[in-house]
Amino acid sequence: MQAEASIGEFALGESPVPATVATRPAYDWFATVISQYANSPVLLKLIENFATYIDPTRNVDEFFRLLWNVDTATGYGLDVWGRIVGVSRVLFVPIVDGEFFGFDEATDAFPFGQAPFFNTGGALTENFTLSDEAYRVLIFAKALANISDGSIPSINQILINLFSRYGNCFVVDNLDMTLTYTFGAALDPVDLAIVTQSGVLPRPAGVAADIIQL
Repeated sequence: MQAEASIGEFALGESPVPATVATRPAYDWFATVISQYANSPVLLKLIENFATYIDPTRNVDEFFRLLWNVDTATGYGLDVWGRIVGVSRVLFVPIVDGEFFGFDEATDAFPFGQAPFFNTGGALTENFTLSDEAYRVLIFAKALANISDGSIPSINQILINLFSRYGNCFVVDNLDMTLTYTFGAALDPVDLAIVTQSGVLPRPAGVAADIIQL
């Protein structure tokens, strides 16, 4: 009679898990048990103990938060998303105006303690690694660029997402196989590198692009 009651309860959709299991973790291990063993106290106890000792719930949650969900991903998780959409975290930012130590007769030199010695063997560019927040915005913009139809409204939406802090930013089709990207203020070196290097702004094949910084 007891066995029939258990089978009947299971048939009605009620869990046959032993009464000692008061609650289950977010990861429902009972869903992995096939029906043939749903009333086996030995097997259920083994699985219950295993789930208690090695509960993957936290690992799954952390995987979702730090890697799978681009809204909350950090570090390595964003690097993975960057490879998926095709944009790098590291940009090459050119050194435009280097400040170096010099003497009075030089018009662009600086005294001791305010600038380094000039290095003729120094690199012409330096690597700049974007922060997580900046890289997340760039990833979203590149994802939008990947599915963009290349229209003016589509490109303008990318400009708004990336460069809204520079005021009115927009693109103009000059109707002569050229585009002009206009920014409401001068871009800092990092954002200029994003515009010129990251490939986040769509440009049809054979079309030249100019940049205007007001």
